[in-house]
Amino acid sequence: MLKRQQKEEIVKKLAEDFKNSKAAVFTDYRGLKSSEMNALKKELKKEGTNLNVVKKNLIALALKNAKMDMDIKGLEGQLAVTISSEDEVISAKVLSGFAKTNENLKILGGTLGSKSMSVDEVLALAKLPGKEELLAKLVGTLNAPISGFVTVLNGNTRELVNVLKAIQEKKA
Repeated sequence: MLKRQQKEEIVKKLAEDFKNSKAAVFTDYRGLKSSEMNALKKELKKEGTNLNVVKKNLIALALKNAKMDMDIKGLEGQLAVTISSEDEVISAKVLSGFAKTNENLKILGGTLGSKSMSVDEVLALAKLPGKEELLAKLVGTLNAPISGFVTVLNGNTRELVNVLKAIQEKKA
């Protein structure tokens, strides 16, 4: 049993995490085996986020202290929260992928910034590309016109060399 001071520290830390978060996802982990839970935690840790199992009352207090627009009192089951401060998409993506292979994990909702999200919105968020993938696409898009320009310039030079070579062969 946690003492009051420990609970206050948990609420304070969670509230700070919620304030600094880009996204949070709430799940029901009822029925997961400990090995499955450990595998999920390991996968989330690899992506730079954590799965926190905390009582609903403490999460509700932390959300209230962080001035977040999410009511978790109505959520069913044993609640776990994943808070991501780096990438908005990654925790939703990992959790939805895990939920596809394990029916015991259920996504209940989430937050994006300070706004609440429904289950469907979390699943839609999971389908978006991650931050790294978007940055790679941006670099490719910015690089495309430059690459095309270089190809055109090389084409003109190549044609000039071919013409000069043909003239040389004709004279020889």
